[in-house]
Amino acid sequence: MTIRDVAERAGVSTATVSRALSGARPVSPAVLEQVTRAAGDLGYSANGIASALRRSRTDTVGMVVPSIANPFFTALVEGVEHALQQAGRQLFLCSSRSDPALEAQRLRSLVARQVDGIIISPVHGVRSHDAVSWAAGQLPLVQVDRYVAGVDSDWVGVDDHLALRLVVDHLADLGVRTAAFVSSTLTNSSTELRVAGFQEHTARRGVAVDQVLLGEYSIDWGREAMRRLLAAGPLPDAVACADDLIALGVLQVCAETGVSVPADLLVTGFDDIPYAALSDPPLTTVRQPQDRIAGEAVRLLSAALGPDRAPPARSALAPSLVVRSSTGITPSG
Repeated sequence: MTIRDVAERAGVSTATVSRALSGARPVSPAVLEQVTRAAGDLGYSANGIASALRRSRTDTVGMVVPSIANPFFTALVEGVEHALQQAGRQLFLCSSRSDPALEAQRLRSLVARQVDGIIISPVHGVRSHDAVSWAAGQLPLVQVDRYVAGVDSDWVGVDDHLALRLVVDHLADLGVRTAAFVSSTLTNSSTELRVAGFQEHTARRGVAVDQVLLGEYSIDWGREAMRRLLAAGPLPDAVACADDLIALGVLQVCAETGVSVPADLLVTGFDDIPYAALSDPPLTTVRQPQDRIAGEAVRLLSAALGPDRAPPARSALAPSLVVRSSTGITPSG
């Protein structure tokens, strides 16, 4: 891959490509967009030339999340943007749509655009590895919420193991003896840690695991999972969900089929998105410290951009349990 290939794809001269990517001389916004898109599409920055051409900072940071439709990531992006604004930087936001191939393309484009650094919540624990590792070799990168193992980068997220301890202890203290867990398929670190935490802490508290149902983080999957539990026979005492969207789907089917929550079934979620407090009944859930996660991600990235870069840091922040009526507890206790 050469600069001539990029020039042909962008429909400009090789000199224009050089000026656009190096920033040595100004080009129009339209031409810059053409060149950076062509370079990203062709993976031109993968040969290391982009790093060599970086002569000044752009005060921009790229962020890649699996979905901007998920309220958790929407709030996380808002927190990162606010923290970056305070630091004098702007955000370029990309959605990978839970597609590792599209995620890799987004990363190439951000590097070609010469962002100062990248904040990413990887799609997949294995299939995202090569692209995330490559990007981390080009410029400072911080993983948030989820992480890809074996990548030389910082990470900040919630302590998923502690979160499931809070959930299971709460349910066990209420007398729950059987529980099901509804989650996404085991494709990323958060999902794996939450399933493992549920199994470990139910065993510790003597709560029998009825079923572990794996699908996706969505209301539709929560509805389908609840229908499967109903079809399987007697319901467990509780259903714990790996995120609030799943839990909202569970609550919808309970309402449709006459299953009373919490009289017949206790339900918990994870994330504490705004809808959790508005559901019927209001949802008991794990609250992630999203503003702190966002602030720490920006702090770690700023430190990595400094002259003395420290070894990669891992910051697991403590969650809290927000208890509401879906587990039989009213605001008055």
